[in-house]
Parts: sequence; C-alpha cells; structure tokens
Amino acid sequence: MRKILGHPTWVQVPKRGRAAVILLHGGMSSSTSMLRTIGPGLSAHFRVGAFDRRGHGRTPDTSEPFTYEAMADETIAFVESLDRRVHLVGHSDGGNIALLVGLRRPDLIKRMVVVGANYHYNGLVDFPLMQPGTTDFDTWALKYALHSPDGIVHAGEVLAKTNEMFTTGPTMTVGELANIEVPTLVMAGDDDVATLEHTTTMYESIPQAQLAIIPGSSHAVLKERTRECVRMVRRFLTQDLPVVTYSPLRRAPVGEFPGD
Repeated sequence: MRKILGHPTWVQVPKRGRAAVILLHGGMSSSTSMLRTIGPGLSAHFRVGAFDRRGHGRTPDTSEPFTYEAMADETIAFVESLDRRVHLVGHSDGGNIALLVGLRRPDLIKRMVVVGANYHYNGLVDFPLMQPGTTDFDTWALKYALHSPDGIVHAGEVLAKTNEMFTTGPTMTVGELANIEVPTLVMAGDDDVATLEHTTTMYESIPQAQLAIIPGSSHAVLKERTRECVRMVRRFLTQDLPVVTYSPLRRAPVGEFPGD
C-alpha cells in the first residue's frame, strides 16, 4: 500500500530499467483484470505498473462521490510519485481517465492507449445499468468482496456511486480532445459500449491519433483478443513517430516510405 493524495492505495510500482507502462483498470473492476490479461505480454517488453483507484479492488473507499476528475487526480499523483514519464494504457473508465490526464499533464505521459473509452457520457450505446438485487449484482458483489477492505456490505454504495458517474460523466468536448498533445491509440471492439461514431470522433479529434477497431469483439476485447491487443499496444508504444504511410490523407507527409 502507498498513500496517494493521503489515502491508502494498493499499488504495483514499475521497476526501473525499461519504459514504464501504467495500466488503468475499468469501472467496478481492479488492476487484476488488466494485469492478468495484457499484463504478462507487455511485461516482456516494458516495466508494468498499476494501482487500484479509491473504492476499487484492494483500495478502500471514502464518503466522497466518484468522479472522473478525482480519478484523474489520483492517477496524476501516482505517476508523479514514480518520478519519471510513463505510458498509460487504460480500459473503459481507465481510458476516460487517461484522456483527462493526457490533457492536463502531458509532461507526465509519453504515449497512451485508450481501450473502450468514451470522452462524453452521451457517446455510450443504450444499455441497462446494473441494479442492486439482481443476479448480476449479487455475482459482482461477491467478486468485489474478495479484495475490498470495505467488505460486501459496501458493494451497494459503490454501485450507486458508479451508476451516478456513468450517467453524468465524463463531459469532455472535441475541442478539449484537440488540445491533447500526447500520441494516442484509440482502440475498441466493434461491439463496444461506445458507439462507433463516438469512437471515430475521438480518433479524428485527437491530433495524430491512431485507430484500431478489433473485429468480432466487445467491451471485453482485452480478454477476447488478448494477444492481438498486446501486439497492437506494443507496436504503438515502440514505433517511430510520426508514422509514415504510402498515401497519407489525414496525416501530413513526413518523408519517403521506408524501402522506396
């Protein structure tokens, strides 16, 4: 555990020696989900770190509501504590948070990958939120209680704060996305929680962003297409930028294609 903004927080600090990749988990989840899926593949090439946000995983909650802005504050504080620039790879809410961090503190971030993210809550497809008293909630609450120091009695409170956040945030604009200076890969399943229009607008709004839509996959794309996702993330984090293509239309020409 480490104090992040004065709050005891579960962390995995990346070791020195290679470029650091910080995994940002999704909502109602924990770092374990990403550490078990793409974590091993990325660990072969990077130093991988993570932390459980307040009220998630092994980090206790507080009485404060959940907001993306506060979660971005946590992330910034964690990265600052590492005393080096890092890559961010965020899934779902973790991707939303990465966008905010990239906008606010580009000095901390080398590159970032946002997977199944949405920059505004109105970009989500219409799907029912989990509700207390349902089988889905009971199943999730048991998983939550396996790690949470707050126990299963707090699961309902976490759900309520999460659902409130899902319906009120994030509220970024395309104008704010246009101010993101961090090289960004936008990834999503072709059957993800954000509409494809929303995802492509995100890609088109962030300068020099790249886009990857994984066919035959859902919001659980990191579990469904783990090796493919690791390859794409690794390639993006290590490739020379700006990219050079044969027929650039969206991107300005930067030189001859290698081998010509």
